[in-house]
Amino acid sequence: MPVKTIIILGASRDRNKYGNKAVRAYLKRGWTVYPVNPNADSIEGIKSYKSVHSVPGAVDRVTVYLPPGIGLTVLDDIAAAHALEVFFNPGSDSKEVIEKATALGLNPISACSIVDIGLSPSQFPGQ
Repeated sequence: MPVKTIIILGASRDRNKYGNKAVRAYLKRGWTVYPVNPNADSIEGIKSYKSVHSVPGAVDRVTVYLPPGIGLTVLDDIAAAHALEVFFNPGSDSKEVIEKATALGLNPISACSIVDIGLSPSQFPGQ
């Protein structure tokens, strides 16, 4: 099976945050991970990107760990990435986010993307 690629929007250096747990979970599953955080140069020892546009190449999945108000501002960028799947994790979705994502043709998935790959956020403690 080929290696899958993922953009993690809202990736965090804080190991207590789900945006960091997702980075660790996807790395554990062998995915190529592109953390996106405009305020971090690296997360969990891998290069972090300032925006979706700065991620090199195509991606299979985008998973969002941003508050809905911020998520709304990056939906066009997510659509431009042409990912096969877009997950809006608990707390990142809202009626407005899902409606706009759907209007952009994203087919949004409102679910925990860590659970989707067969892991639990609780497997990735803060420290």
